[in-house]
Amino acid sequence: MTYMKVGGAPRLNKIVRNSKRLRKVYVKSYGCQMNVYDSHRMTDLLTRDGYGEAATPEDADLIILNTCHIREKAAEKVYSELGRIRKLKQQAQRDGRNLTVAVAGCVAQAEGEEIVRRAPVVDIVVGPQSYHRLPALLAEAERGTKAIDTEFPAEDKFDHLVPAPAPATRARGVAAFVTVQEGCDKFCTFCVVPYTRGAEASRPVAKIVAEVERLAVAGVREITLIGQNVNAYHGNGDGGRSATLGDLLRRVAAVPGVVRLRYTTSHPGDMDESLIAAHGDIAALMPQLHLPVQSGSDRILAAMNRRHSRADYLAVVERLRAVRPDIALTSDFIVGFPGETEEDFRDTLRIVDEVGFVGAFSFKYSPRPGTPAAARDDQVAEEAKVERLARLQDRIDRHQTAFNAACAGRSFDVLFEKPGRLAGQLVGRSPYLQPVNVMAPSPLIGEIASVRITGVGSNSLFGALCAGPEPSLGRIQQPALVGIGG
Repeated sequence: MTYMKVGGAPRLNKIVRNSKRLRKVYVKSYGCQMNVYDSHRMTDLLTRDGYGEAATPEDADLIILNTCHIREKAAEKVYSELGRIRKLKQQAQRDGRNLTVAVAGCVAQAEGEEIVRRAPVVDIVVGPQSYHRLPALLAEAERGTKAIDTEFPAEDKFDHLVPAPAPATRARGVAAFVTVQEGCDKFCTFCVVPYTRGAEASRPVAKIVAEVERLAVAGVREITLIGQNVNAYHGNGDGGRSATLGDLLRRVAAVPGVVRLRYTTSHPGDMDESLIAAHGDIAALMPQLHLPVQSGSDRILAAMNRRHSRADYLAVVERLRAVRPDIALTSDFIVGFPGETEEDFRDTLRIVDEVGFVGAFSFKYSPRPGTPAAARDDQVAEEAKVERLARLQDRIDRHQTAFNAACAGRSFDVLFEKPGRLAGQLVGRSPYLQPVNVMAPSPLIGEIASVRITGVGSNSLFGALCAGPEPSLGRIQQPALVGIGG
């Protein structure tokens, strides 16, 4: 079998013009927000080359699986999905049309040629740094060649990628992700990101601001700046000097039409004073922050190569709350990391209580091939991991429930995003990122309105529009849950 590594990016106008029907692309995105952003950019790139968007894979001429390697058994889930797509490709051939299949993202980067060996249905394999070359890869696939590109190209892929025109952007909603930084230099011993996304790289401030301006003109009101280690941002700023994430947030906050700002995901070791000050200075920066700690045990943090201690993390939390007392924190946790003892795990439960996390992504440790932790001989038994994960999630759920209950009776500014499940209902987001269900007129989509919280559900809040100006109820304080027990 012949594989072709492709470097150029010819357009597909000739191919599209020769087609008897509008070719359509369907992109399925797995995992993190960066994959959502990448999927949108791939779709934008292809629609400029004449593709339409397919609502379902059955209606597509090109299916792209944009994969994530973080979750457990990520590669096997991709191969399972490819088995279903193989049947779609066979049906397309019976119908007299060609269906092209591409695997993109971090699994593509990690697996490379193994993907087409295990799943011959795949025509294209493209890593997360090379998807701007999709037109060239598609041209190769049209000629019957299996095309693979998992290089780390010298050119900036963002120079080839711009958001879709206003109608398509508006259709995706009033909130948008903008990638500002990629890659990671931390090399946590459990993580594949440095190997699949490469070294830390940051986009220039001017290019990010230009993208945000286009999004704002298209009706986007909330921007989330994203990166594998977003607060390590160090892009070129004014006068060629290196800008911090705090500098960038201040520039983006000045873009007309942007009313809310967030950023994710952060590393505790990169929370510098400029960024912490931004939480007190920038009104548009929402009082909710995802700040992964992974474990509450210093011994396990050292084994993970997290480069911070428990005390370091708590000091960052204290500095954040000094400038923004109402800030709500969420986190990531790994339980059952190699060598973790019951006492190590109890340290994790203790830090949950000390910080009062209002939510978290928590996972059992699972080995990632090629990472240092995978080679350790002190793996924790599966039964212990399952039991600890249940206890951790119960503890976090109790904090989240208490935080949500404390919102009842208060008034928040809610950014309305879309219609709700009920007729006449809209769903928006509180400053703390909670879904809020409100009976409200549809013209409020894309607008911010004051809402009094009247009820608390298991995963969302319920509220009513305030009839007029509401007296300030003050910033919601973190519930006092230290020592919640259990």
